Amino acid sequence: MARALSHSLLVAGLFLADRLTKVLALRHLRPIDGIPLAPFFHLTYVENTGAAFGMGTRRNGLFIVVAAVLLGGLLHLRRKWPKDNPWLQYGALLVIAGALGNIYDRIAYGFVVDFLDFRVWPVFNLADSCVTVGAFSLAWGLRKEDRRDQASCA
Repeated sequence: MARALSHSLLVAGLFLADRLTKVLALRHLRPIDGIPLAPFFHLTYVENTGAAFGMGTRRNGLFIVVAAVLLGGLLHLRRKWPKDNPWLQYGALLVIAGALGNIYDRIAYGFVVDFLDFRVWPVFNLADSCVTVGAFSLAWGLRKEDRRDQASCA
């Protein structure tokens, strides 16, 4: 029970951090061109109606449905994954938090608020970072499970 509560608090905390940063971007970055913080890093307001790298622009409804279906699948799989594999468990929580943050934007605004601009990569947000780090964690965790399964069969 304590584990479920801490996992829920982690997802809620990441979701709220994402919301807070996006609200700040909407209020303070939207009316201006951006804020250079370093030669390689700016805060730049972008309204993203597509997916990663701006693919599929103006398909907001499709992305809401796809994200909701994938979230459902991830929640189902997470219950089946070993509880002693933190790569899988926390990777899933990161993806869930990030997906919820971006789904919220799509429903509330019709686009995803992006603002982190490293100048050599498309502009992104905290939710995108959660999804990316979570996806890599899931891949690593699944690899570890495959190795564990192979060792037990040998």
